[in-house]
Amino acid sequence: MGFAALLFSFGVYKTKLIMKLLYTLGLLLLAHYTSAQVQVTKLTKSTLPKQITYTGKLVNAVQFTDASGKHTIITTETGVTETKGADFDGYRNADLYAQHYLSQGNTQKLLWQVHDFVKECPLDIEASFIPGSFAVTDADHNGTAEVWLMYKTVCRGDVSPADLKVIMYEGTKKYAMRGHDKVKVSATATDGGDYRFDEGFNRGPVAFKTYALRLWKRFVR
Repeated sequence: MGFAALLFSFGVYKTKLIMKLLYTLGLLLLAHYTSAQVQVTKLTKSTLPKQITYTGKLVNAVQFTDASGKHTIITTETGVTETKGADFDGYRNADLYAQHYLSQGNTQKLLWQVHDFVKECPLDIEASFIPGSFAVTDADHNGTAEVWLMYKTVCRGDVSPADLKVIMYEGTKKYAMRGHDKVKVSATATDGGDYRFDEGFNRGPVAFKTYALRLWKRFVR
């Protein structure tokens, strides 16, 4: 075999080896990501535990089990409601909620609740969870699940960005990522897309920030 042919054969072998390594790495990353997901059971209004009450329309309702027991998570939205009264007649409100319960025998213990809102808005208004962003994970593989919420709130009469938040709880510990969604203001320009992490994320496991950034990049637009 000539020298050129030998070099060519080596190049082909090297390329195949690199592709094989990349494929294996991809499988490992996929396995890691998949294993970080916690198995959840979706609930409906009729299958929720009877002790759980809520305000607004049910958006997400799930149950899961981790090292601390059996959990129920619900998220709800009120949609737009009118403000009554002489001072604010015609103004509108919007609220959203998330609640986390731990089953203890026949009772449900409320571990935490998120309530965010826009009040007395005379313009376009919204307080809503981002479809497809809700998740339950164990990103740091410690046996305690993380619950991920992502939502936006806004009162505006133009194309300015809305407030955008990622809220995560591991047990009763809260983590927050806050910023603005990204909106197109011209054919070539956008506004918003900025974010900041709170101290919980900055001091917590790298896996938490990695997952939060993945959510942000996927839904910021």
